[in-house]
Amino acid sequence: MAIRNIPLKALVVNRANDRHGELENETAAIAWLFNEREIHMRNLAKDIVAEGEIYEYPLVWPDQAKFVVFDGNRRVTCLKLLDDPRRAPTTELQKFFREQRALWKGPFPSAISCQVETDRERIDDILFRRHTGTQKGVGQSTWDDRMTSTFVNRTGKGNGPSVADEIEKRLAEAGLLPSRRKLPRSTLNRLLSSEPFRQRVGISMKGGRFHFTLDEKKSLAALAKIARDLTERDLVLNDVWDIAGKQAYLDKLQSDGMLPDPAKPASKDAATRSGSQPAKVKPTAKASPTLRTTLIPQKEFGLVWPGRLQRHHQIWEELQFHLDVHRHPNAISVLLRVLIELALDNYIQSSGVAVQDGDKLAGRLEKAGLHLKAAGKIDAKQLEVLKKFKQGDKLVSADTLNRYVHSPNFAPSPEHLMSMWDSLADVIVELLKA
Repeated sequence: MAIRNIPLKALVVNRANDRHGELENETAAIAWLFNEREIHMRNLAKDIVAEGEIYEYPLVWPDQAKFVVFDGNRRVTCLKLLDDPRRAPTTELQKFFREQRALWKGPFPSAISCQVETDRERIDDILFRRHTGTQKGVGQSTWDDRMTSTFVNRTGKGNGPSVADEIEKRLAEAGLLPSRRKLPRSTLNRLLSSEPFRQRVGISMKGGRFHFTLDEKKSLAALAKIARDLTERDLVLNDVWDIAGKQAYLDKLQSDGMLPDPAKPASKDAATRSGSQPAKVKPTAKASPTLRTTLIPQKEFGLVWPGRLQRHHQIWEELQFHLDVHRHPNAISVLLRVLIELALDNYIQSSGVAVQDGDKLAGRLEKAGLHLKAAGKIDAKQLEVLKKFKQGDKLVSADTLNRYVHSPNFAPSPEHLMSMWDSLADVIVELLKA
């Protein structure tokens, strides 16, 4: 550990803070803090001004000439906005920070003392152990379950079995484990920190146990390649720090023909064979039917959310966790239309689908569907739904979506909305995966 005095302008508010997952940039991260924690942020800013200090050292990691903040983002944000109120996300907040800055006693600090850690694994260990009360926003805000989940999915840390330990054991059994250097297990855990990434190399940790989901021989070859890249330092922690880095590396393996074929599932023996016991689950009372209350069912869809899909992710979470389809059908109908548009644009831009400037939503969706079908990502039945999307007499159609937004007399019903989602869900997920 080193305590260093670092210029305020060299500190970067972390766009991938575990409070929110990956966002586009520092500006988006600052905006999120005020969108979600405005009262806490105001209280903290007032406290910093009153005391003239922040008490705890921010935890930072050097990145070229800058230092990314891993703990203390709220404190650093307040100092940055006190230093330059124009960076506050609203005019009201800009006025607030100008007023607070006028109350600062003595010279305003151009640099602050920070705890600098160059080992990212150590940073995650520190974060994992820090849990304090909020003190109405003055102290650290405790992570909720979703923030903790984001941390686990980013780092691979948690109380369950280590995917790196399981992989190392199977590579050793197959005689494929590199012997020159020790396998960097923390980096391997980070690369394969969530199920969508594990599925690409043909493995899973669902149910608290390791098992192969695709051809075992091909999967072992892919894992051996990853292990070699790690031990030979061709792949390092910084390469897989965020979602984009993980995807880029796995995409390279795929283009090189190193990943198992998704169309070739593992044999039953390989799929059930495991060296670790599944997590113990307490017996529960007899299950009863659960009434669906949100447009998007609350289950896992295998999506990862890079920073460029920040707004897509926010809309998805509103539709999956926050808006009750029986209470907010009008708001949900508009957000569904927006999500389809954004997901479609994402796929067109990422996959290079040829569209014309005059193409309407239904036409662009059909072209994207043909591209998905040719890539083997949707079947003929799903494509047929998209082809019928142009027909105004269909429930699942562009005309229905337009009426949801523009018609004063066409009121969406929860049943129709859920039916539309269920018909388009697989396609929307594929559009977002691009």
